[in-house]
Amino acid sequence: MLKKIDSDQLRVGMAIHDLDCGWMEHPFVRSKFTLTSSDEIRKIRSAGIRGVVIDCAKGVDVIDAPTVAEAEASIEAEVMAIAARPVAPKRVTVSEELARATQIQKQATGLVRTVMQDVRLGKVVELDQVAPMVENITSSILRNPGALTGLLRIKSKDDYTFLHSVSVCTLLVAFCNVRGIDAETTYQAGLGGLLHDTGKALVPDEILNKAGPLTDAEFAIIKKHPRDGYDILVKSGGIGAVPLDITLHHHERRDGSGYPDKQDETQISELARMAAIVDVYDAITSDRSYHKGMSPADALRKIFEWSKFHFDPVLAQEFVRCVGIYPVGTLVLLESGRLGVVAEAHETSLLTPKVNVFFSTKTMGYIRPQQIDLARPVGHGGGDKIVRHESTDKYNVDPMQFLNLNAL
Repeated sequence: MLKKIDSDQLRVGMAIHDLDCGWMEHPFVRSKFTLTSSDEIRKIRSAGIRGVVIDCAKGVDVIDAPTVAEAEASIEAEVMAIAARPVAPKRVTVSEELARATQIQKQATGLVRTVMQDVRLGKVVELDQVAPMVENITSSILRNPGALTGLLRIKSKDDYTFLHSVSVCTLLVAFCNVRGIDAETTYQAGLGGLLHDTGKALVPDEILNKAGPLTDAEFAIIKKHPRDGYDILVKSGGIGAVPLDITLHHHERRDGSGYPDKQDETQISELARMAAIVDVYDAITSDRSYHKGMSPADALRKIFEWSKFHFDPVLAQEFVRCVGIYPVGTLVLLESGRLGVVAEAHETSLLTPKVNVFFSTKTMGYIRPQQIDLARPVGHGGGDKIVRHESTDKYNVDPMQFLNLNAL
């Protein structure tokens, strides 16, 4: 039987089934092993790992600990309750914004690539080049956040570093918008999101893209990137306190287990706390050389679970409302057996979006694409229900080509 425990409950003789630390590389070669010494337990705790899954059939048990299924069910109920709350209205539809968002994505990705290349050559970051891109991203988010965030869910492994920076900027702007933060602060947060990983330009590619576990020495190099990025941006000049703070502190955690300054919840700024959530969410939902990205729903459950120790619990709840269980661009399976891509979030409930259906899992073939509104009853454009997220690889389909039915 698999159970979920806190790392404070670890004892020698327990069989570790999973080290629940999806946003970072843990200090062990394997995720499944039996604890043989107190040094191993200290190593787990010092890495900031709090939630651990143990296999009671293979090692020491914790009698009153919940099973993994029980722990997940509890979190699921809380997350679903949060996702049922109303969200901010959009100015235009996803279809109307998609063309502009596509251009912004391409331009922003190219800009981040140029910035990183310039930094590697010893050049400073030119604020005049970066600022207009943040303004364009912000304008797109204000028109409809789903278009750009939906496009950015698809990342090439080779371009991950650049696309991740654009995604963090986009999600952070959307997060600020949902929370009603003023325009200037939102712009500064977006700038911090776009530049937060500038220090990774100094990390060797063989470490940055390593497929296997990092050694202690390699992880130490990775952990230098917030400070390196901060130093680069300070030397560049003209970059304000908010982007500098986000760059330096987006890896801090409220229990003091983060880096580089081991700040606790009383020291980490609000925007750095927001950036930490966004950074982790985008990282764990993206395919990397060493892991397959998880679904948005699973990622939000993890963010919510980890907020017990690592993230601001109130901000974690607000982020669930910001991105939703079923973000635009997500492939979902409906009760009818049809596959569809989420095309628009519903303004009164994130659990009942508009979905463009295009494939039947019963006939294993494409069907005439059409949009259904899951908030409406049968006969009024609705009458179906989402069963779960689905993998594009499982059916070898590209849901993004059905996002804008007007273009077909």
